[in-house]
Amino acid sequence: MREMMDVGDIAFPHLNLYLENLPKSITVFGIPIAFYGMIIGLGVIAGVLMAVREAKVTGQDPEIYWDFSLYAIFFCIVGSRIYYVIFSWDTYKDNLLEIFNLRHGGLAIYGTVIAAFITAFVYCRRKKIPFFQLCDTGIVGLILGQIIGRWGNFMNREAFGEYTDSLLAMRLPVDAVRPWDISEALSAHIVEGTNYIQVHPTFLYESMWNLLVLVLMLCYRKRKKFQGEITLLYLGGYGLGRCIIEGLRTDQLLIPHTDIAVSQVLAGLLFAFAVIIEIIVRKRIRKENE
Repeated sequence: MREMMDVGDIAFPHLNLYLENLPKSITVFGIPIAFYGMIIGLGVIAGVLMAVREAKVTGQDPEIYWDFSLYAIFFCIVGSRIYYVIFSWDTYKDNLLEIFNLRHGGLAIYGTVIAAFITAFVYCRRKKIPFFQLCDTGIVGLILGQIIGRWGNFMNREAFGEYTDSLLAMRLPVDAVRPWDISEALSAHIVEGTNYIQVHPTFLYESMWNLLVLVLMLCYRKRKKFQGEITLLYLGGYGLGRCIIEGLRTDQLLIPHTDIAVSQVLAGLLFAFAVIIEIIVRKRIRKENE
């Protein structure tokens, strides 16, 4: 492997994989279009199609999910950005217009999830649709969107972890990443005479973990005991994985005036909430069947 990397290169040394001149964007008619945005868009489309397919499989009206997606897409993007800006306020407080610039990333999945559930609740109340049924159907689309969307972080050279020399270790040129994403510990591992960092590809970990959760959701959906159980499986499964993976990342969003990663706390709470509600509801069902 090269000791000096070009700014567009990405390498996985232990997999003997070296990607040269991988751009962050392409230019169409003189207008730069970021791969990050294209991949997020692809994730959104795939997620909607997945939810519509799930509606057909479970005997629901797919038009409901086409209609719901129009509201959900807009409010989820807004919610995702608001969440990110709130916990990165120091980055934006002196340049408020930068809040509207999504070209450099800055979408937080927890903002997406929160906005999705709020939008679903309001939509179901207005349309008189079972809330938990819609959640169980739409949630498979949400996690598929997350699986795909994480690769936008790969193209942006972001959402990576601390130093590692594991099998999946990834090398990125220092000039290709945001300076504030390089922690002191990571910087200390930069070998003299090289210009790259070697990191945990946490975007990859999360994408693969979410794929596993999606497979479990699809395999279990015909065996679920109550409406909302697939949603709980998502919350618990995603929460458990994110709680672990978040601890590796260098770009954690912190609770103001603390060193506590807000996403790690929320992930732990989601996992605990899902487990507790699952136990309570199953006990209630068991009693009703006695």
